[in-house]
Amino acid sequence: MNPNDAFREPIAAKSRSRHSPLRFAVAVLVAAFAGRPAVAAHDELNIGIVQFPATLNPNIDVMAAKNYVLGLALRRFTVFDRDWKIVCLLCTELPSFENGKAVAVDLPEGKKGVSLTYTIRPDAAWADGRPVTTDDVKFTYEVGRNTESAVSNAEMYRRITSIDVKDDKTFTLHVDKLTYDYEAIDDFVLLPAHLERAAFADPAQYRLRTRYATDPTNPGLYNGPYRITEVASGASIALEPNPHWAGQAPRFKRITVRAIENTAALEANLLSGTIDMIAGEIGLPLDEALAFEKRHGSEFSFIYKPGLTFEHVDCNLDRPALADRRVRQAMLLGLDRETVVKTLFAGRQAVAESFVEPQDAGFTRDVPHYPYDPARAKQLLEEAGWHAQPDGSRRNADGAALSLELATTAGNRSRELVEQVLQSQWKQIGIDIRIHNEPARVLFGETLRHRRFDLAMYAWISAPENAPRSIFRSDEVPDAGNAYAGENLSDYKSPEMDRIIDALEVELDKDKRKTLWADAQRLYATDLPSLPLFFRSDAYVLPKWLIGVAPTGNQYPTTLWVTEWGEKP
Repeated sequence: MNPNDAFREPIAAKSRSRHSPLRFAVAVLVAAFAGRPAVAAHDELNIGIVQFPATLNPNIDVMAAKNYVLGLALRRFTVFDRDWKIVCLLCTELPSFENGKAVAVDLPEGKKGVSLTYTIRPDAAWADGRPVTTDDVKFTYEVGRNTESAVSNAEMYRRITSIDVKDDKTFTLHVDKLTYDYEAIDDFVLLPAHLERAAFADPAQYRLRTRYATDPTNPGLYNGPYRITEVASGASIALEPNPHWAGQAPRFKRITVRAIENTAALEANLLSGTIDMIAGEIGLPLDEALAFEKRHGSEFSFIYKPGLTFEHVDCNLDRPALADRRVRQAMLLGLDRETVVKTLFAGRQAVAESFVEPQDAGFTRDVPHYPYDPARAKQLLEEAGWHAQPDGSRRNADGAALSLELATTAGNRSRELVEQVLQSQWKQIGIDIRIHNEPARVLFGETLRHRRFDLAMYAWISAPENAPRSIFRSDEVPDAGNAYAGENLSDYKSPEMDRIIDALEVELDKDKRKTLWADAQRLYATDLPSLPLFFRSDAYVLPKWLIGVAPTGNQYPTTLWVTEWGEKP
């Protein structure tokens, strides 16, 4: 039964009583209320998202759906909260130079490193009852350092040169760079050594043998307020409270996250009561949410949160046509992004000119801009050797047509509509676009990871002031050598961008760092390894009885604070 249908007005039968009308009325009311069931508490919560995780291992693949689900079941050492401040979740205190838990270290060639001491919460435990200890820390470090393990956050582990263990709960990381965000070890997500060590016997097979893939309902894999108890591949993941969780008790006896990859079906499931809410992080695009609110605004609560979600089109620079910067610049000039944002999103999403969102500390407006200019776009294509055919519909170079394939997440109506606009506008400047969409778990788990695409439209979701090493540095291109674990999907290789990123990460002075951020954005907007579209606003569609869901506007999902969720009194 849908909890919202639990309270029903009983229908009273006609009475043959000869009592007075007043007594009769009182008797009917007493009988009615005595027989009426109490309003059911909302002990279960069903959440709708539009993607299913390709894997549940926290250190393999970067995917918003996995991040959202694991927010319920795993705790990182550090995250950025809704105020964009670094906070401890699994640790007891952030290291700092003031409290002595961060110590700067002089390294050869005038470089600076840092030693960071963390203490695991004394009450932290895996859901099978095993305590979270420094044995898990050492094992996770071993996995992260192994080049065959396919971890996507390998850079974090490369920087840690060694770990000193003081006791079961306290350890010191020795890091070869003193960065401006030195206290944040968000990417050091613990693995349970007592379960995963056997799966890691052959590092090259770890991606397939991890217990998160072969035994995902094993309680020992999770240390958050919930543990995963059921997995229906491609469809749903159910979670129940972790009996060994020592923090604030979670409100719901069961949470089910349902993957409904078609946004029209997502809305239908919400209206039917199959799901109670739609996650903002990975749910309805803004345009569909606004339209849904017009139709059903009185039935649900709506939250709109602009944030660090950058919608863009990655260009595979290994493709000869896309390797020419003039072609990429022409493609951006051929898009009327302002009209797209005004028409589809009611002007509530900002057109992106670089990869840094206007709210972020490193943002600058001083970058090359690409207003809609199809005449200039055509001129650039001619200069690049792509000559218009007599009918104007196509461009050829040395007998080859300028024809490219564009992919995005299948079933996302908003992206599919934007895709059609891109296809139409690029056709007007002589570029033929073929659309080939795939389910998110395939697109992110296989196609993009192995760089089997021409153009791919999706989003990057980042932390505040997050240096773009993983997406732009030359050594982060996924290939067989790094087990396809990098995130530089475009194969963008720029010595100047590498230099800027390296300098940016170790610059502690805010003003000097802002200058480097501006340099990075100008270079990006000149080279265009990807085509910036807009910065997304997330739309949360919630039941009116639910309170406590507070969007962060960054890559860390609301589910990390699920213990604050509850029912209106």
